[in-house]
Amino acid sequence: MRISLMTTCLVDVMAPDVARSTVRLLERLGHEVVFDKRQTCCGQMHTNTGYYSEAAPVVRSFVDTYEPALDSVDAIVMPSGSCAGCVRQQHRLVARHQDDAELEQRVETVAAKTYELSELLVDVLKVTDVGAYFPHTVTYHPTCHSMRVLKVGPRPLKLLRAVEGIEVVNLPESDSCCGFGGTFAVKNDATSDAMVTDKAANVVSSGADFVVAGDASCLMNIGGKLGRTGAAPQSIHLAQILAATREEPFVPSETILGRAS
Repeated sequence: MRISLMTTCLVDVMAPDVARSTVRLLERLGHEVVFDKRQTCCGQMHTNTGYYSEAAPVVRSFVDTYEPALDSVDAIVMPSGSCAGCVRQQHRLVARHQDDAELEQRVETVAAKTYELSELLVDVLKVTDVGAYFPHTVTYHPTCHSMRVLKVGPRPLKLLRAVEGIEVVNLPESDSCCGFGGTFAVKNDATSDAMVTDKAANVVSSGADFVVAGDASCLMNIGGKLGRTGAAPQSIHLAQILAATREEPFVPSETILGRAS
């Protein structure tokens, strides 16, 4: 397959290894990965905060970038449940808010080929064992958008449990929010901190070496709290685990989300 990678703003700026890992993984599975340099933002920060009119130019830019390529690519992949959820649900809401039927049709066309990473692997590529090797104990945090908007369900866990050498342990109160929520963490910082404090404590109580999720933003928030409190677990993106092999093992160093390198 020919797959277009939309890296997302946060991954591009804060977690570039997540994008590199996504490329390594998909290429190892025999697929061609292309990257459109015109890509910018999906508009999630605007739509989450209710700024639909301000989001409209961003949504149009996204559609202008990806719609023309749909004849030459089989899928668009985003290593982010929240950004994929924005494309699949919130872009439609923005178009309706603008009373723009043409834009609504265009966003529906693009959304139909847009997938979060675990969806692409399990539903489109029909694979759960990707040949990964990760000899560590991990616990999985299902991020809010991936769980409640995309409804990815057990897909990430199916992929994780097929990894050689891994041990997956349960995360207490796994379905609770980490407290990030984009601008929520800025506008409601005290509440956000209380939420991530609880989440970090649950990660520690799981006994895992790593907490894994499909959103770099949530991992940055959780990893930051773990790091500031001196807790041992580290945060890692699903793509980074799935890209690791015996020949090319995962090396933490500066690739750990939420920790100073």
